[in-house]
Parts: sequence; C-alpha cells; structure tokens
Amino acid sequence: MLQPKKQKYRKHFRGKMRGKAVSGSTLAFGDVGLKALGRGWVTSQQIEATRKAISHESKRVGKIWIRIFPDKPYTKKASGARMGGGKGDIEGYVAVVKPGRVLFEITGVDKEVARKAMWLAGQKLSVATKIVER
Repeated sequence: MLQPKKQKYRKHFRGKMRGKAVSGSTLAFGDVGLKALGRGWVTSQQIEATRKAISHESKRVGKIWIRIFPDKPYTKKASGARMGGGKGDIEGYVAVVKPGRVLFEITGVDKEVARKAMWLAGQKLSVATKIVER
C-alpha cells in the first residue's frame, strides 16, 4: 500500500472538499486516463486494487501512471471504546479527490484494451469516474 514516509503532523483534521480540481485535471503522460466526476476519499487499498486491475487487464504491457497519492491519515477508534479519550489511532491513508482530477493514465497498449482497463479501474473506486482520451 502507498503511504507517506514521514509527515509533519501525525493526525489531520477531516477538512473540506469544496470546488473542482485545479491541478491534475488534464492528461499529462498517457493516451487514455480515468478522470473523477465526484468527490471523496480514495484509500490506499483502493488505489492498489485499481493498479492491479489495470496491470492485469493490460497484461503488464505499456506504462501506467498513478496521479494521486494517499498522504492524508484517517483515524478510527476501537470498536468497544467509550466516548471521549481523544482522537483514535491511524487506520490508513487516503487521497482527497475533487471533480476533474485525473487519477490514472496508461499508454503503450491498444485503445480498446486501455478503455477496458480504465473501466475496470473505475469499478474499484468509491468516486464516480469517466474515461478520457488524448
């Protein structure tokens, strides 16, 4: 799973997800990409499942770019814990995704294979997506 090597602060606030993606909203590297239509958190497990689906469908031919990184920790309290007692332990890491953000890109394979791989990738994510092409 992806996670940061070091951080300035251990635990973050939840934050707001207002607006559209400012940077990373166009294809920069590949020929076919997956763009977010909705907003939300994408976990490091979802990113890994998506990466595996794309590489399996493309038979590890071509190049894949992951354009998001899970650098925000999210916490969870123990299931039997009572109220109070502070913020819970870090459960995992998420990437904050806003509408318009390109999540994955691929090049070096047929357009049809790339489209199928990106469709499969979209099924693994918790945000609505669409396939974009150069």
